[in-house]
Amino acid sequence: MELPDREVCYRALQSRDPRFDGLLFVGVTSTGIYCRPVCPARTAKFENCRFFGSAAAAQEAGFRPCLRCRPESAPDLASWRGTSNTVSRALSLITDGALDGDGAGVEILAERLGLGERQLRRLFLRHLGASPTSVAQTRRVLFAKQLIHETRMPMTEVALAAGFGSIRRFNEIFRDLFHRPPSILRQKTSASEEGAEAGVTLRLRYRPPYDWDSMLGYLQARAIPGIEVVDGGCYQRTVEIDGFVGTVEVRHVPQLQSLGATIRFPDVRSLPAIVTRVHRLFDVGADIETIDAHLSRDPLLAPLVARRPGLRAPGGWDGFELAVRAILGQQISVAAARRLAGNLVARHGKPVSKSCLSHPSLSHVFPTADRLASAESISLRMPRARQLSLKALAKAAATDSNLFRPFGTIEEAIMRLRTIRGIGEWTAQYIALRALRETDAFPASDIGLLRGAAMIGGAQPTSAGLLERAESWRPWRAYAAQHLWATDAR
Repeated sequence: MELPDREVCYRALQSRDPRFDGLLFVGVTSTGIYCRPVCPARTAKFENCRFFGSAAAAQEAGFRPCLRCRPESAPDLASWRGTSNTVSRALSLITDGALDGDGAGVEILAERLGLGERQLRRLFLRHLGASPTSVAQTRRVLFAKQLIHETRMPMTEVALAAGFGSIRRFNEIFRDLFHRPPSILRQKTSASEEGAEAGVTLRLRYRPPYDWDSMLGYLQARAIPGIEVVDGGCYQRTVEIDGFVGTVEVRHVPQLQSLGATIRFPDVRSLPAIVTRVHRLFDVGADIETIDAHLSRDPLLAPLVARRPGLRAPGGWDGFELAVRAILGQQISVAAARRLAGNLVARHGKPVSKSCLSHPSLSHVFPTADRLASAESISLRMPRARQLSLKALAKAAATDSNLFRPFGTIEEAIMRLRTIRGIGEWTAQYIALRALRETDAFPASDIGLLRGAAMIGGAQPTSAGLLERAESWRPWRAYAAQHLWATDAR
């Protein structure tokens, strides 16, 4: 992201303009601290300010995070999504822990993205002002700082959850950055400690507006029995990662422009992955003002955007789960697909002990790709061709653990998905939109999109005609699709 000139950045800082929160950080040379533009501290002198497009760039320049405005609590850095497809995919992989632990490195990350290590470093410096390694370390530090401030987890669990290889390294980095041990930060906020298995609640900031009612309505209509439930304005679901089972509960906290995620999970090392999935499912990091402004340029979409400001494009909790949903939903209604998914879970999902669950309607975790691939038959009331497609999908996912992770261009991702039996253009585009989080994915042949376009355009277009009209909606066609679906669902 290219920042505005220093005078514009400074005016945003002086006015504490929330529109720049998460898009801009200021390093103050007289204190060595970097802040959000909404920091309540007295505004530093112009000559003492340096401006950065990412927290990682500020930290790499030698500044440490402010303890008052807490950069880790800024809205997800939506500006990263608009910088470069390659950088966006790399950031997604880094968030998933691609640079954490043994055997991880920038060279391996670059290889997964299909380019050279030096080229990846150049892209990161151009768009973020920091190296991939610095971005990963900043992510670890800020996530650890959030856990220290917002939870009562023991420091050893905080270090593990944030991806630090050892408690010693964790303490060293915090002493270098803050000139004090991490436990001192905790003393100002809470006392007794409680592990992650008992439940930790984190605030996930978003850029307003946020159409929570539409998001919750979308999830409720598709909630798989036994796996998910929407109750009392809250979304809950079961979670399985690496054989461990837990739950996550998400509520809206509009007064804080946040979602509150309560996670109960026995393995603290999985917390970043779970938080990432919540971000993805609820599209927390969307730069919604930019998206809405772009789509509003089209007179066809402008009334829809005005009717539902802050409408997000829901993601998928898990790539394989989402792809199974897509195949089950081929040529049938949402309600019928939900029933099929419930039957699939009842037959092939793993039952979970009630003591692990947070709601009486939850009972199973979604079947893994290995479990479905090894099943003798799917045994669902659906065409045999579709059952064979599910088996082919399960085998492909079991063989390739990166099948539903960003890789290459959107065209390459679509082509790769279409090599799986039973996955055509519509299904591949839908998976790309929900699971791969491709903001420009657009299943133009979807009957709901065509009906939605007809309701506002007066005549139902062909899929080719809709695709042509959607050219002006790039690179946010996924959000345009969500508006058309919402119109059709009225």
